[in-house]
Amino acid sequence: MKDYLIRATGFNDEIRAFSVVSTSIVSQAQKRHQTSATASAALGRTLSVAAMMGSMYKGNEKITIKIDGDGPIGAIIVDADTEGNVRGYVRHPKADVPRYDNGKLAVGDVIGKGFLTVVKDLGLKENFSGMVPLVSGEIGDDFTYYFATSEQVPSAVGVGVLVNQDDSISAAGGFIVQVLPGASEETITELERRITSMPHVSSLVEQGCTPEALLQVVLGEDNVKMLGKQDIQFQCVCSKDRFATAIIGLGNDEIQAMIEEDGQAETVCQFCGEKYIFTKEELEKLKAND
Repeated sequence: MKDYLIRATGFNDEIRAFSVVSTSIVSQAQKRHQTSATASAALGRTLSVAAMMGSMYKGNEKITIKIDGDGPIGAIIVDADTEGNVRGYVRHPKADVPRYDNGKLAVGDVIGKGFLTVVKDLGLKENFSGMVPLVSGEIGDDFTYYFATSEQVPSAVGVGVLVNQDDSISAAGGFIVQVLPGASEETITELERRITSMPHVSSLVEQGCTPEALLQVVLGEDNVKMLGKQDIQFQCVCSKDRFATAIIGLGNDEIQAMIEEDGQAETVCQFCGEKYIFTKEELEKLKAND
């Protein structure tokens, strides 16, 4: 099934909701970065949230999420835009920690204590940013706290990634539900009951749950109205030309040092792992363009 997300409302427009199946995106990230099982879960959950948050905006707006904990994987950086494009990486992709006693991946332990920052580029002169301390490092809890604290929107965020024994990705997805002004206490109570009693998101996706079906589990089949569907994909904006511009910015002395020491330059995009080689001849041309 191709990755996509759904936008919806629920309980007679008292609730705004988003859901996503992101198995292919998380799988591609795992292959590109060769992440460990727990790092895959941490990055994958963040990619899922980012895709849904990107769909909340319009035009050329985009967001950057940074989860900066003191755990062994270091920072997680993820970008998303309104077109369904997401990309991301972890600082130390191969770092891992033992699973919890119940067998679950210890995402909170691999992330550690720190901060969650969301930067919104809304096409204005200055970006908007919000930062909150990490509640648990489990991603869903942290974004639930972020929405309530930084955006003053009571929300529930559920995300999950199921990793196979060979570190490949079996399933990934998530949901965000937000309480709109005027929602009744009855609606909020029912929503809390449903979310508390529902199976894990990754298990539902593994069983073939679509984003539409996922929202029906979260909200109830009779309580959800689908508004729109959007394909999502792991898409990086890097290119050899962008790296060439960066190399030019280093100055002729630095470029000459590359030529003399290595006879070439190899650049690697942190977001997608793509490598770009600049030969001696190409570096000489970049010097001439400085």
